[in-house]
Amino acid sequence: MRSRTLRVVLSMLVGLLVAAGIAWWQVEQAGLVDRPGTEASVPIGGPFSLTDHTGRRITEADFRGKLMLVYFGYTYCPDICPTELYTMSLALDRLGAESEQIRALFVSVDPERDDLALLRDYIALFHPDMVAATGTPDEIEAMARAYRVYYARAENPDGGPYLMDHSTFIYLMSEVGDLVTVFPAGGQPEAIVDAVRARLTT
Repeated sequence: MRSRTLRVVLSMLVGLLVAAGIAWWQVEQAGLVDRPGTEASVPIGGPFSLTDHTGRRITEADFRGKLMLVYFGYTYCPDICPTELYTMSLALDRLGAESEQIRALFVSVDPERDDLALLRDYIALFHPDMVAATGTPDEIEAMARAYRVYYARAENPDGGPYLMDHSTFIYLMSEVGDLVTVFPAGGQPEAIVDAVRARLTT
C-alpha cells in the first residue's frame, strides 16, 4: 500500500513539473521572461486582418482609440478558454460604464472547425460586447506571430476530436495598439479591472 501511494505521489509531482515546464516555455516564447504578467521584452502586437463572427472584415484599425483585450483560443477548448473568456466577461461587467473604453477580441486558432456560425453562438455565451474572429490559416498565423502566440494541433489521446495546444495569455493593448500588460491564465477579473482603470487615468 505504501509503495502504491508513493507511486501516485511521484506521478502527481511529475505531472506538476511538466505543466510548469510548459507554462514557462509559453512565457519564454511570448517574450515575457522579464516580468511575466506585466511587460514584454519584445514587441507584441501589430496589424491583422480577420473576419468577425458577424461576417464583417476587421483590422487593427477598427480597435484604435480604445483599449483592447485579446485572447487566442478555440471553441472546442474543454476548460481553459471558457474560463479565461468568462474572466474577461466579468471584468467588462465590473468596469461598468468604463467598459465603453475597451473592446474584447477572441481570436480562434482553429479555423478548420470554428466557422462563423459556431463563433457567433459561442461568443454569445460570454458577453454581448465581445467580438470573436477567425480567418484563413495564413491570417491566423500572421496575427499569432505578431502576438508571439504558440498554437499547434494535438491529437486527443482518448480518440476524440483533436485538441489545440496554445498560449493562454490575455493581452491588454493600448489605444494605439501597443502592449500595456498581459495576464497569465488563472487570474482574477479584478486584475484586468485595475489595469484598465490605471490606463484610463494616465
